[in-house]
Amino acid sequence: MNPPVEALHTSSDFIPIAISFVVAVGFVAGGMVATHLLGPRRRSAAKDQAFECGIPGQGNARIPFSIKYFLVAILFVIFDVEIIFMYPWAVNFRELGWMGLAEMGLFLAFVLSGFVYMVRRGALKWE
Repeated sequence: MNPPVEALHTSSDFIPIAISFVVAVGFVAGGMVATHLLGPRRRSAAKDQAFECGIPGQGNARIPFSIKYFLVAILFVIFDVEIIFMYPWAVNFRELGWMGLAEMGLFLAFVLSGFVYMVRRGALKWE
């Protein structure tokens, strides 16, 4: 009889992941501290102005614009997250069997029902 899958892993198996995490956090923190300590501290009116691709700034940046931009961005995120959830399901498709197929079908039905709702409400119609 084979032992359960959980019994095959010990805490020492996760040491490389912990080391990678510590190195990544240390790299980011070290870079931030180094740039703060070693960087120049000369301030001037010209350096404190916003720089936008070499074009001088004009007017106020806080003008109102259509909420449709946000709706399209949210739709993109929803379908992006859907793909992220589908990848591990596809990798483990054979092990999940019919129950996994039914669960993914239910998940897709929920996501697509939200998409149909947004299309019917006119979220993607541009004026």
